[in-house]
Amino acid sequence: MGRIYFDYHSTTPLDPRVFAVMEPYFRERFGNSSSGDHAYGWEAEEAVDRARHQVAQALGVEGREVIFTSGATEANDLAIAGSFEAPNRGGSHLIISAVEHKSVLKTAAYLEGRGATVTCLPVDDEGRVRPQTVAAAITNETWLVSIMAANNEIGTIQPISEIAAICRARGVLCHSDAVQALGKIPFDVRSVGVDMASFSAHKLCGPKGIGALVVTDGARDRLVRRVHGGNQESGLRSGTANVPAIVGFGRACELAVAEREAEAQRVSALRDRLHATLRAALPELFLNGPSEDRLPGNLHLSFRCVEAESLALSLEDVAVSTGSACTSADNEPSHVLTAVGRTDDLLHGGIRFGLGRYTTEQETDEVARRVIAAVERLRSLSPLWAQVTQHPASP
Repeated sequence: MGRIYFDYHSTTPLDPRVFAVMEPYFRERFGNSSSGDHAYGWEAEEAVDRARHQVAQALGVEGREVIFTSGATEANDLAIAGSFEAPNRGGSHLIISAVEHKSVLKTAAYLEGRGATVTCLPVDDEGRVRPQTVAAAITNETWLVSIMAANNEIGTIQPISEIAAICRARGVLCHSDAVQALGKIPFDVRSVGVDMASFSAHKLCGPKGIGALVVTDGARDRLVRRVHGGNQESGLRSGTANVPAIVGFGRACELAVAEREAEAQRVSALRDRLHATLRAALPELFLNGPSEDRLPGNLHLSFRCVEAESLALSLEDVAVSTGSACTSADNEPSHVLTAVGRTDDLLHGGIRFGLGRYTTEQETDEVARRVIAAVERLRSLSPLWAQVTQHPASP
């Protein structure tokens, strides 16, 4: 069958329908959207405005509330550090969770060096932040709560609406890294109630290098720019607009939202098929994250007595992940699996299977076959496996 891609949480293939609308803006429509003196610039500006409207429509906000960035990492930095640097922030206490993306964790650590106080909330054994722990952590000095909408490793969907309501009642800004949510689960910024939310196009079959921070009107004056220069993006993000990518982002949002329900149902069925096949064939296999209320294409499993890296290498032409793509070079146990309390052997045996738009039933069955064969082979080489099967332990 050749190579099989099961790493949709890391990045996604570009949808041909997205590329089709992008292509003209690489060549004949190459104008700078900030050039207001001629037709080339007007044409590019019109394309950016149209895409901004498409993104806004997908997220339930107004176009003026969409700030284009280079991706979600920059958007997270703008939301967190940009609100910290605002002169009217009102305090220096930040609340995040233990399972946030590294772009949030590292921005929080940077701000600690600048005088911020950071509370990192624990999660339950499914990776969920309890709203009551957020409420208990808020103080008079809290200026921002940043909790992701859905986890990029184990697929946990957070109760972000409840958390946002708590923040609103206490007069605290609420930001959500919603990268994994857009196009996968319903996420209307206004309905959810967050003040700011980060997104990235390449997670929904759009181009790399483009993302957005939604800044609702009520939060606009509590944020300052991080990139200085021109006055693009309502003065919050300077730099020449990446017109082809912005156009692609708009179309990708349109498609993802329009096809979300049918696609979520299809991908969830394939995910469950894969899980059922592996569970029937392999003992001592543990699901990381919730059995329900998780991202449709996410399946994160730990295999006892199997090193995740060894398994990933054994699969050769199957692309899976041993953790977040942004931390795969760190050689450290997943901070997410650590946060949910996995024991050492399961920490090192966790594999993320990411299914998506172009995943087929045939590929799913082939991946299951290859995983079963690889796990059985690796366990046959492990001196611990015989002991484990005689005395199985709980995760």
